[in-house]
Amino acid sequence: MEKLADIGLIGLAVMGENLVLNMERNGYTVAVYNRTVDKVEKFVNGRGAGKKFIGAKSMEEFVASLSRPRKVMMLVKAGKPVDDFIEQLLPFLEESDIIIDGGNSHFPDSIRRTKYVESKGLKFIGTGVSGGEEGALMGPSIMPGGSASAWEHVKPIFQDISANVDGIACCDWVGNDGAGHFVKMVHNGIEYGDMQLITEAYYIMKNLLGMTTDEMHDVFKEWNNSELDSYLIEITRDILGYKEDGEALVEKILDTAGQKGTGKWTGIAALDIGVPLTLIGESVFARVLSSQKDERVEASKVLQGPKPEFQGDKKVFIEHIKQALYASKIISYAQGYVLMREAAKEYGWELNYGEIAQMWRGGCIIRSVFLGKITEAFNTNPGLKNLVLDPFFKETIDKAMEGWRRVVATSALNGIPVPAFSSALAYYDGYRTASLPANLLQAQRDYFGAHTYERIDKPRGEFFHTNWTGRGGDTASSTYNA
Repeated sequence: MEKLADIGLIGLAVMGENLVLNMERNGYTVAVYNRTVDKVEKFVNGRGAGKKFIGAKSMEEFVASLSRPRKVMMLVKAGKPVDDFIEQLLPFLEESDIIIDGGNSHFPDSIRRTKYVESKGLKFIGTGVSGGEEGALMGPSIMPGGSASAWEHVKPIFQDISANVDGIACCDWVGNDGAGHFVKMVHNGIEYGDMQLITEAYYIMKNLLGMTTDEMHDVFKEWNNSELDSYLIEITRDILGYKEDGEALVEKILDTAGQKGTGKWTGIAALDIGVPLTLIGESVFARVLSSQKDERVEASKVLQGPKPEFQGDKKVFIEHIKQALYASKIISYAQGYVLMREAAKEYGWELNYGEIAQMWRGGCIIRSVFLGKITEAFNTNPGLKNLVLDPFFKETIDKAMEGWRRVVATSALNGIPVPAFSSALAYYDGYRTASLPANLLQAQRDYFGAHTYERIDKPRGEFFHTNWTGRGGDTASSTYNA
């Protein structure tokens, strides 16, 4: 009898193909199925030729080729296609079989699907997979959540195929229902922030310091051998050094950036939960502004601003840019971790923040040496409220402070837009301030809407309303945050 497959995968696009090749290379027999059946035959006779793959031409044949409990992973477009495939699978699956969604699904969908699939007697996993096609083939970061009892059945496979740093797999159980996809969403939001910070550093060097791409290539090469060592710094180095017909290709690329929505989801989640995710939010808006190319070109002809003119020591200022980049990066991660902490309270998840940083150390787009320090911070203090309060990160920001402020101030004086650098600094200054001007804001809300306020000379939780005009009466609205 032909050996049954250890796991099955639906969806033979680029990510799906590379992930099953990764599984097979690690010793697993994999059943493959695709809605367009000829893709199955093409793969089995092409990249999968001579390897341990079982190609299926129908859903029934696909499920029948799997060992029990059946483990079916989908790498299909997020949204309705995932629900459609779940419905196609259900008639052929049995109690305790496992359905795995490995796409970029929105976490509320994974919460809903976990409940639905469990109601059918089966188990569901919604897992983030990061690393692109290279990561899928060579070892991605994998962030699974869903039905906790399913983890023991997929753990060996997932940890064998994931990236590995210092002997530790970049994959571990995240939490119930939508926790895996939530953490992947935050990962992608942080990715937006990291990329925006790097582009702002590049833009300052180009438009204020007048540096060539070769000079910037050398700077990023040096930075990648420092505390900024990361995948995104590395590829920026390579991009700046890439030539086409003797000229830097990057300077021929149109300055409009796209997005697939995960950064936006992160910002919306932060607004819903009530977390100041300012840097990632500004990074999303920066992409939106970049897409308004025609309007910006027209505006550039009529709107005035200072002409960039740098005076000072360029070498010293490049070091200041590095400090601003590093300090702002800390703020981005600090905000992302606060969002995860508050989401855990909201949705009843038990997240291990040190392990999440460990999962991101390899395979994924935001991988960097920096993440090891986050793991250390939460291992030392699991109840850490904010990364900036950790001794290492506090000391790092203290050292970067002067350079960070000089970069933001100099950019503003020269008309160089740095929304991520400046929003990170504003958040830091706001977070370290014991008394903010929200007292006036609360007075305004009470004045026009009778929304009430608390007093510093009275116990917290006791609310007051003032008849500011003498015409409003003493009736107050119910107290709420708006």
